[in-house]
Amino acid sequence: MVEKVITLENVSLVDFLGADNQNIRRIAAAFPGSKIVSRGNEIKVQGPAEAITRVNDILSSLIEHYHQYGVVTDRDVNLHLSATSEEAEGRVLAASPDVILFGAKGGVIKAKTPNQQKLVDAVMKHDLTFTLGPAGTGKTYISVALAVRALKNKEVKKIIISRPVVEAGESLGFLPGDMKEKVDPYLRPIYDALEDMIPAEKLKFYQENKIIEIAPLAYMRGRTLNNAFVLLDEAQNTTPSQIKMFLTRMGPSAKVMVNGDRSQIDLPTRQKSGLMQALDILRDVPGIGFVEMNADDVVRHRLVKEIVQAYDKFDVAEQRRDAENKQRRREGYDRDRNERGDRSNNGYRDRRHPDDRNYDLPETELPVNHEQAL
Repeated sequence: MVEKVITLENVSLVDFLGADNQNIRRIAAAFPGSKIVSRGNEIKVQGPAEAITRVNDILSSLIEHYHQYGVVTDRDVNLHLSATSEEAEGRVLAASPDVILFGAKGGVIKAKTPNQQKLVDAVMKHDLTFTLGPAGTGKTYISVALAVRALKNKEVKKIIISRPVVEAGESLGFLPGDMKEKVDPYLRPIYDALEDMIPAEKLKFYQENKIIEIAPLAYMRGRTLNNAFVLLDEAQNTTPSQIKMFLTRMGPSAKVMVNGDRSQIDLPTRQKSGLMQALDILRDVPGIGFVEMNADDVVRHRLVKEIVQAYDKFDVAEQRRDAENKQRRREGYDRDRNERGDRSNNGYRDRRHPDDRNYDLPETELPVNHEQAL
């Protein structure tokens, strides 16, 4: 026997469970080998693993239905019970145009700022979209939600999410574990987002069957990514050759997103960021979307927004100081060069051979020996 607890969030229990929990009792009757109990906002399911997976799919689909229509009726429960697991997974998720997805616990995932909405619109319009923005603006979370929606709506057959593995002050070689254990911490934000959006059992199934792949960027070499939603996160830490390699993996039916933050480049000092170069090269290529986020899009703690703004002001001031210092050095160099020129002119020494100087001498009449002339 396996047990699972499903927590209902942002849901009216009466409208979802029905009078006297009749909706839950109807589902329990369809699975006589399992036990389904509702207490408060939690639904506890006990039974065989296959039955629990099916019940979880049905409840997740009903939660999506509730957020769309605000109530779950007997007819709705019967329709979801009679649908196959595949049909339940493929149901339309959008309750309104601005809703991207419903989370694993029924929460609504949607754009919270105008620039996040621009990102959603750009991805719908373009097959390749670049997104730049500081930490906390929801780049990764919104991108993963768009990928999951595309998968559930059968617009793509798989999701591929990648990040360059670049150490920020600590070498991979000194971290414990094998390569997967070394790399997983770099990919943790992606796992967190997926766990918010897909039930644990379904996410495990997707990963085991390679429907969702999460891998370092180096693993993309040599592949053609087709019929897939592909996300490259933290792209500011790619080299020019890496991002070119990634972009040229794009298959005919792929949807690709590239996210980055120009203020958090962890590459060696003299190494140019591949993302920054790609933006310069591809800016005028038609069919590519570009979205820029800023501190106003930060959706984390209010202090994060203040921190981002403070660093932005510091960067601007530092760039101004660098420009002024460079100008002063240039003016000082010109002044020194002029002074050296003046000193050279005042103490001029003609170093030419005497024979070469004759043309500079004034023309004078030679003295005449009058005695010889007589």
